[in-house]
Amino acid sequence: MKKIASLCLIGLSVGITAFSQLTMPADGGNRKAMVGERIGITDVTIHYDRPGVKGREGKVWGNLVHPGFANLGFGTSKAAPWRAGANENTTIEFSTDVKIEGKTLPAGKYAFFIAYDPNESTLIFSKNTTSWGSYFYDESEDALRVKVKPVTLDKSVEWLKYEFMNETENSATIGLQWEKTMIPFKVEVELDKLIFESFRKELRGERSFSPGWQSFQQAAQYTIDRNTNLEEGLKWADQSINDPFVGNSNFVTLSTKASILSKMGKNREADSLMKVAVPLGTMQQIHQYGRQLLTEKKSKEALEVFKMNHQKNPNQFVTLMGLTRAYSANGDYKSALKYAQMASPLAQGDQAKKAVETMIGKLKEGKDVN
Repeated sequence: MKKIASLCLIGLSVGITAFSQLTMPADGGNRKAMVGERIGITDVTIHYDRPGVKGREGKVWGNLVHPGFANLGFGTSKAAPWRAGANENTTIEFSTDVKIEGKTLPAGKYAFFIAYDPNESTLIFSKNTTSWGSYFYDESEDALRVKVKPVTLDKSVEWLKYEFMNETENSATIGLQWEKTMIPFKVEVELDKLIFESFRKELRGERSFSPGWQSFQQAAQYTIDRNTNLEEGLKWADQSINDPFVGNSNFVTLSTKASILSKMGKNREADSLMKVAVPLGTMQQIHQYGRQLLTEKKSKEALEVFKMNHQKNPNQFVTLMGLTRAYSANGDYKSALKYAQMASPLAQGDQAKKAVETMIGKLKEGKDVN
């Protein structure tokens, strides 16, 4: 009976201990933090604890942050790197494959460690994300190691932090900053590759139905903007027009397909398609197409487009200005001046009025307004 009672007391004690861990601030005042950013379509998230300098200037790097690999006197690791923060593992997660300092790292969540050296530190991305600090670090669990050079900062950073810097559409530099040292590393993604992989998946799911033709057109437009994967873009453009469930033959879908055909050198097909598209366009859509033709030095074709727009939308400021530009581009300054003077009283706002007045002045001098 006494043995049973003792076992019950032990069980009760363990139970109390198990359920007594209330949420409290981290020991030593170290602050829990999370920072993240999207690079292209890749989400990068870092969870870490922020130790403070706390008056230990000059004793952080090489002391609190031990150099290289060390036996910390606890746990299983006899050659542990620094935990790159405080308390439990610092973790960094990537939603897609990335490149770290030019080396490939698959999508996933990793513990982040640093073997510090003032001249060249080793950054370690470990598959084990659940350990406490680096006391149980195991080299066999490394997913990637890269070497970077620490940078000296002008101003001291009291609380350790991670910061995203030097962002581009497909990259960012992440810098660990503490006291007067920063350890930066560059993260890059293969943006177009990831975008197209995402499009292919999404266009086989609910995005292919809602918002319908817009999704296929958006994917097709991306191939135009990036001037890549045009054959695939042409298929998406065709689906945006002809898909039996969501296809829609309108100015946007037709002009998108025409743009791809033009980039592929199929100019006759592109021009024929635009003749179908233009009558379906809004006043602004037709006007912008006319401006595009002027940019491409197709002044005669532009004049026909602007004439059609004016016929559909007579005596509108936009269409009158279109004719002004088109006649001017064709060297007919007299006709251009006529339409500019008609547009002048319809101009809204000081900026628009000034622009028309400037055009009128140039046309009177026999100068092109484009």
